[in-house]
Amino acid sequence: MRCGITILPQDPWPEARRKWMAAEEYGFDAAWTYDHLSWRTLADEPWHATIPTLTAAAVVTSTIGLGVIVSSPNFRHPVPFAKEVAALDEISGGRFRLGVGPGGTGFDAYVLGLPELSPRERHDRFAEFVSGLDLLLRHELPGSGGVSFSGDWFTAVSARMVGAPAQHPRVPFVVAANGPKGMRVAAEYGQGWVTTGKDGAVGEEWWSSVSDLAGRFEEAALSVGADPLAIDRSLMVDSGGAYALDSIDRFDDMVGRAADLGFTDVITHWPRADGLYAGSEDILADVADRLPGLR
Repeated sequence: MRCGITILPQDPWPEARRKWMAAEEYGFDAAWTYDHLSWRTLADEPWHATIPTLTAAAVVTSTIGLGVIVSSPNFRHPVPFAKEVAALDEISGGRFRLGVGPGGTGFDAYVLGLPELSPRERHDRFAEFVSGLDLLLRHELPGSGGVSFSGDWFTAVSARMVGAPAQHPRVPFVVAANGPKGMRVAAEYGQGWVTTGKDGAVGEEWWSSVSDLAGRFEEAALSVGADPLAIDRSLMVDSGGAYALDSIDRFDDMVGRAADLGFTDVITHWPRADGLYAGSEDILADVADRLPGLR
């Protein structure tokens, strides 16, 4: 079992720098941050830009995996975003992991004045977003005239990436999906799949939903000819109404249950002083001491 930590992009850089460096020193396999313009109950609090934050984190670390959980087409276009992703991967020395998802229906969806989309439209846009990023990040062939594609949602005309990608054939994708069509996208394009379980479910109902989703993902992978065991499966363990770093016992229980369901990775959140994910860094340090024994 691999363990990742999510650092919300809220702190001034001197404090954020401490956390990113500490995540590496603690021995987490990856450190992630969210990709939102603003987020839920924290909408009126500081919220810094994703790619600059991860770029700074790449400069002050050297071994830990770095990732975004998750980017969406709500406010991103594959061409400029692929350039940013490729540059970040090169700066990090090939440590970047790109989480992608269909985009929620909250602030990020309406802040740019875009129309409300149906679930089918959101999926179709998501599928185009992922396929466009896949094509762009695999890099254009020399003399090809760039990368071009045209869809209902995104268009690229002779887009030049220019430069060699740090990871081959491209940056790994970790695709967020709970529905069958999204899971097929995850199985087709993803080196990893990530889930938060059923929205709104808590406690045992949430764990039951996670078990159900894990089974459905295996079916989706098989339906597109992919080996489900060859795809990493990540669980955001703080999504079911409990916080994994409330205590050592709770963390151990959540990791054990995730492992029993076939997950290869769990992702928790750096403790905040109050409110959402409120907790103690002493417990975080105690959890970090246990990480070597989980691998």
